[in-house]
Amino acid sequence: MKICILTEGNYPYVVGGVSAWIHMLIQGMPEHQFIIYSIGAEEKDRGKFKYQLPDNVIKVQETFLDSILHLKAPTKVRAKLSDEQKKSLQELLKGVNKFDFKMLLSIFRQTKKKYTFMEIFMCQDFYDIVMTVYKNKFPYLPFTDYFWTIRSMLLPLFYLLQEDYPKADLYHSVAAGYCGVIGAMASLLENKPFLLTEHGIYSREREEEILKCSWAEGDFKKVWIKYFYALSNLSYEHADTVTTLSEGNLNVELALGCDEKKILIIPNGAKVDRFSTVTSDYSGKRPFTVGAIVRIVPIKDIITMLRSFYMLSRDIPNARFIIMGNCEEDPEYFDSCKNMVKTLNLSSVEFTGAVDILTRLDDIDVLALSSISEGLPLAILEGMASRKPFVSTDVGCCRELLYGSYDDDLGKAGIIVPVMDFKAMAKGFLLLAQTPSLRQSMGEIGCERVKKYYTYEEFITNFKNLYSSYN
Repeated sequence: MKICILTEGNYPYVVGGVSAWIHMLIQGMPEHQFIIYSIGAEEKDRGKFKYQLPDNVIKVQETFLDSILHLKAPTKVRAKLSDEQKKSLQELLKGVNKFDFKMLLSIFRQTKKKYTFMEIFMCQDFYDIVMTVYKNKFPYLPFTDYFWTIRSMLLPLFYLLQEDYPKADLYHSVAAGYCGVIGAMASLLENKPFLLTEHGIYSREREEEILKCSWAEGDFKKVWIKYFYALSNLSYEHADTVTTLSEGNLNVELALGCDEKKILIIPNGAKVDRFSTVTSDYSGKRPFTVGAIVRIVPIKDIITMLRSFYMLSRDIPNARFIIMGNCEEDPEYFDSCKNMVKTLNLSSVEFTGAVDILTRLDDIDVLALSSISEGLPLAILEGMASRKPFVSTDVGCCRELLYGSYDDDLGKAGIIVPVMDFKAMAKGFLLLAQTPSLRQSMGEIGCERVKKYYTYEEFITNFKNLYSSYN
């Protein structure tokens, strides 16, 4: 079977998280061939893979959105939209939950009148559509700003809708964003099944980012948020199956309009045997050490982690903090983290960059995760498999992983704290530092929970069965 994995901003350029999930999935299915369709931000990243691709990856098709900047405007505008095409585009701009995606596709994919997205942007019909939605929804905003916001918003979508995509037997998107739109398009045009896997909830994560961003102000934030919810709903509508990580994610997807009959819970899994040799020291003979397996990006909220460690270091001056993960993804944010280390005068913080965590886990007493949003973090599963307790924010499946679900009476494998509450996180660190027996018991519980509910073998079996059902 030839399977196209559709990615956005991760595999194979970024280590960890969703990228690690994709890599594990492909490695576990040597009987299938995989094509990677990757949507990236910048052309400079072309071919700069951070993974040694498995032998069953037969092709990587890379598309970079900054290529749009090099395209020239047409000298002659000939685009003319039908009433049905105009209606579909209007519904998208209004943020309607279900709009006619096939009709939108016809603008770029019809055989006799195939228009480029630049021609669409420059035609009178597009201007009239934007004006109609503006008068109906946002008449209190400056029209010029609104018009250029809409153009900026639609640029990547329209560009991608006219691009070539790989031919495959099945399309599997790892997010309900642009890569989900491409999966839906390929499924419709090729009459092939389309699977969607959500790790975090795409629309909610984009909403959180937009609310905090500085590039959109006031009600323009609403315009962007509605747009990303529309993209997510498009992916839900056209997917044959939506796999999600937990009951909590399922309930959010239902609230967002996904058909319950489509949703299938498949948790992530860890290779437990790989971590069986990790040791722990409860003697107190070496400095107490906090660790984090995390990419240095804003959504992981490293700043809160650093603040919590600062508070811990006031009680335990010789404590150490080792942050293991890619530092290159967001250089500006990494600089802000290093500046925070300097501001707080934290001399015992180490950023390792991307590293084989097995070489460092023996030194760790407690692991931390301070994310603002998560799905079902592999970092927690791997830490639990290593018998390391966690202090984690209450996001995604973290509470379920550390405290157990309704049918799990194993006990607590860590401490859950509110998002951005560095005082609560520091308090959790201190409790575990002062109670080695609690660290040990939580570590054992975590390992037992992974063995019982979250193994790599079960994860692969579930996806093998799902793929086979469409073969």
